[in-house]
Amino acid sequence: MLKFTGIFLAVALLSAPAFSQARKSELAVGVTNLSKPNFCAEDDNVELDFHAPKDQKLRSFMISAAHPSYIGMVVKDNDQADFTACDMSQDTVVPTKTPKIIRQTFWETPKYWLTGYTYPSFWRAAKVPFKVGDKVFNDLHLVQLWTRFHGQPQEILVVYPPDGYWRARPLTPDNLSWTAYGSSFLVGPVEVAGRPIVDLKDIAFDPDTITFTMHFQRGGSATLHIVKADQDHLAMQVVLSDDVPDNFPFAALRSMFTTTFNNDVARVAWRRQNGKSWHEAPVMDFPGDAEITQIWAGRTAPSRHNLSAPDMMFSQFSNEAR
Repeated sequence: MLKFTGIFLAVALLSAPAFSQARKSELAVGVTNLSKPNFCAEDDNVELDFHAPKDQKLRSFMISAAHPSYIGMVVKDNDQADFTACDMSQDTVVPTKTPKIIRQTFWETPKYWLTGYTYPSFWRAAKVPFKVGDKVFNDLHLVQLWTRFHGQPQEILVVYPPDGYWRARPLTPDNLSWTAYGSSFLVGPVEVAGRPIVDLKDIAFDPDTITFTMHFQRGGSATLHIVKADQDHLAMQVVLSDDVPDNFPFAALRSMFTTTFNNDVARVAWRRQNGKSWHEAPVMDFPGDAEITQIWAGRTAPSRHNLSAPDMMFSQFSNEAR
C-alpha cells in the first residue's frame, strides 16, 4: 500500500482556513483521549472529549470538516459497512410504531432543503422535536441538510436528534461523484448513557441564516451556523450560551480506528498555547493535553474503508460569542 509521508499532513494543515495562526485572544482547552483499541470497524472506539478552561467561560469555537490531503488521488471508495469481528448482540434497540422507513422533505428552497427519516427502530427513542419556523416535526431519528452544487444535490450535514450526533462533509471535489461521511461530533454537555450522547430538549433551524439552535436537557443552548461550504471544507461556528453547565465536556469527536489501513481517524495533530510548533501522534497514542488551541484528527495514509471521509478540525476557542 502506498505510504504517505508527513508532508501531506503539513499540506492539509496549511490549506485549512481554520488552521491560521492562533490569535492571542483564543483560549486553550483541554482534550482527553478516551479511545480504546478494538477489532470492530463499526464501533466508534475513538473518543476525544473537549473540556473548557477552568478560569474562563468558553462561548464559541469552530469545527471544520476538510477533505483529506490525498483526495485528488482517490478514484474509487468503499463506504459499505464492515461488521467483521463485531458483536452487536448487546446493542439497545428501541422499536417504533413505524413498520418501515419513512422519509420526508419538510423544508425546501432552490439552494437548501432538509430531509428527515423515521426508522422502525433506533437505539434511543425519537423524542426531540425539530422546529423550522412555526412548524414542529416529531419522531425524527435523522435529519439531513442538502444543498445544490453544479446542478447536483449534495448532502453536507446530518444530525441524529435522539443522541445529538452530527456528521459533516465538504462539497464533492470534481474528480469524484460523491464522498463518504466518517467521524461524528457532539456539541453540548456530553454525558454517557450507554454511549456518549448529548441529551437534546429540542432543535430549531433558521432558514434565513442556515443556523441550528439546540436546547439541552442539562441546561443551556448552542447554535451551530454554517459559515462556508466549498470543495475544500465545511466550516461551522458554534456559540454556547452562558448557562451551559461547566461540569461536562462541551464537545466530543467520535470515530473508528482498527488499523492504519482500516480507520476513519488515524492521527492527531495539535497546537499548544504559546507553543512554537505542531505536535503529532497516532490517535491511539495521543496523550491528551490541557493547553490546546487547535486540533486536527484525520489521516495521512489511505484506508480500505471510507477513504474519502473528511478530516475534522476544532479551533478558535473563545470567551466571546462571535
